Amino acid sequence: MASPKNSEDSGLAQAIKSRAAHVVHLTHNDLDAVGADAVHRMKFGNDGVFTIWSSVGKFAALFSLVAACDGKGDLLSISDLGFHADAESIAAKAKKNGWVVEWRDHHRWREEEVKKIEKAVALLRIDTSACGAGIVARDLLPGDPVATEVARVVCDYDLWKHADPRSAVLGQVLQRKENREHVRDCLVKGVFSDEQIEREYQDIKAEMTGMMQRSLQHATFTGTRYRIAFAPLYGYPSETAHFIRHEKQTDIEVIIGKDGKFSIRSVPPISHLIAREFGGGGHPNAAGGSFRFSVVERFTWWLFKKSRHFDELVKVAESH
Repeated sequence: MASPKNSEDSGLAQAIKSRAAHVVHLTHNDLDAVGADAVHRMKFGNDGVFTIWSSVGKFAALFSLVAACDGKGDLLSISDLGFHADAESIAAKAKKNGWVVEWRDHHRWREEEVKKIEKAVALLRIDTSACGAGIVARDLLPGDPVATEVARVVCDYDLWKHADPRSAVLGQVLQRKENREHVRDCLVKGVFSDEQIEREYQDIKAEMTGMMQRSLQHATFTGTRYRIAFAPLYGYPSETAHFIRHEKQTDIEVIIGKDGKFSIRSVPPISHLIAREFGGGGHPNAAGGSFRFSVVERFTWWLFKKSRHFDELVKVAESH
């Protein structure tokens, strides 16, 4: 009997093979990705785009799954997802199978990584000064007022500018994945709020306040060069980090899940450098990694909200 995961993969592969759309958009799963997908649909039409939402951890597997299907000369557009060690071979396979691969991203890439991927794709656009949706809008619909406004609002949230209150509402609403398509469809029309978005926001805001206060209650503060907070995740990692920074004037916030995976936010632009030392990556001010907890470490983290890995991360952080 096939496992649920294998069944899910098989179903996705079949959906890709039987697609009517000529654009497969493989993207992340946050507001930036939703904005990028909205711009794709403005450009190619709703029926012209087959969207695959992906976490960073599932990216290589999903990219490989698409690459193995017959491309038929169609576009495989990747956005808001960074380099992966297997990406070069997967991109080459996609090209061989008839896909035209375009990749737009705003994460930090090493020079050698760029050179590897450029050989196998039709276009590679890396710009760390913009968000993923901003790069997509600039490339696909330059000068379009709706796409430009969508990109501006999305970048306000994704780049932690916090100048436009609409971006915070949308970012928080998308903490619930079931809201992705609704928000995306609103953005396609240039709509940034409606009754459903406001209702979800108020519900999430009430829930989030309790979770953030609980995280702060169990936080550990340490560091010499930087004031670093380590706190358990009860939900809403970005908002929890922002809340702790506002309350305790921290420089770096590490929000840790029960399995050791963490989100890191920092005032100094070193989040991505720290995360890479812990099997992850991301942006200079926002990234993610993992402490790879053992079974015992998961239990002690759950019980005491302390970990030996705190000292390891502080050492890495303060070396930059």
